[in-house]
Amino acid sequence: MDLRIFTEPQQGATYDTLLAVAKATEDLGFDAFFRSDHYLRMGAVDGLPGPTDAWITLAGLARETKRIRLGTLMTAGTFRLPGVLAIQVAQVDQMSGGRVELGLGAGWFEEEHQAYGIPFPKEKFGRLEEQLAIVTGLWETKVGDTFDFHGAYYDLTGSPALPKPAQAKIPVLIGGHGATRTPRLAARYAAEFNIPFASVEDSERQFGRVRAAAEAAGRPAGDITYSNALVVCVGRDDQEVARRAAVIGREVDELKTNGLAGSPAEVVDKIGRYAEIGAERIYLQVLDLADLDHLELISSQIQTQLS
Repeated sequence: MDLRIFTEPQQGATYDTLLAVAKATEDLGFDAFFRSDHYLRMGAVDGLPGPTDAWITLAGLARETKRIRLGTLMTAGTFRLPGVLAIQVAQVDQMSGGRVELGLGAGWFEEEHQAYGIPFPKEKFGRLEEQLAIVTGLWETKVGDTFDFHGAYYDLTGSPALPKPAQAKIPVLIGGHGATRTPRLAARYAAEFNIPFASVEDSERQFGRVRAAAEAAGRPAGDITYSNALVVCVGRDDQEVARRAAVIGREVDELKTNGLAGSPAEVVDKIGRYAEIGAERIYLQVLDLADLDHLELISSQIQTQLS
């Protein structure tokens, strides 16, 4: 079971804070550092000092880390034109020496679009499908050839399809709870399918849909990595769990129901339940980015048992 650290910087974080978390992620043996792609805080937090851009952040971290994978859960398709996104991600992949992964979603948070003057189209899923075709098509085009795409939302003619990533194929992550269109897209484009904040039962159901869609498309279901994203709140004792829950404004019982919370033994047991239904990777949503001791505890008491 791979454990990855997943951050929500729109809730309030500087680049230096994210750098400290990314370096701890690397030093403590976690597999990857991922971040959300949002420009507006959610819930009862002030969000200070304000948002950071996902791909600018990852570009910086690409030069200041050496081993960990770097990526997004999920880049919002509404934020960037697909041709521009393909250039950005390929460049950051080069800067990292080939350690980037692209999680790409349709975008959903209308308020952040309003706050920063970003268009929020009604038809987002169709755009996402074209974006996936364009981004992957640009990367796969041979050097010296050109790429054309004529869709309902995007039109590219004579693109040199440059630059190329350092990796032969950047892993693309697709995720969500959609019962039909999402599994179909995952079957076509995804190296990994991620379901966020879902129960074991709902995860098993959605993984099954993706496996069925892959097989219907003539692709072995095992070609896709299946993963979950879950909030994490671990403590050596009940008091430490309660303290960490209070800092992030959550209730312990709710966290135990909907996330990975409690003692290391409790969390290892619950991760095992996800492993039983096919999860191969867990993104640990860390909400208190100042609490690096939390990461050390997870590394020493949970990750070591799952290795």
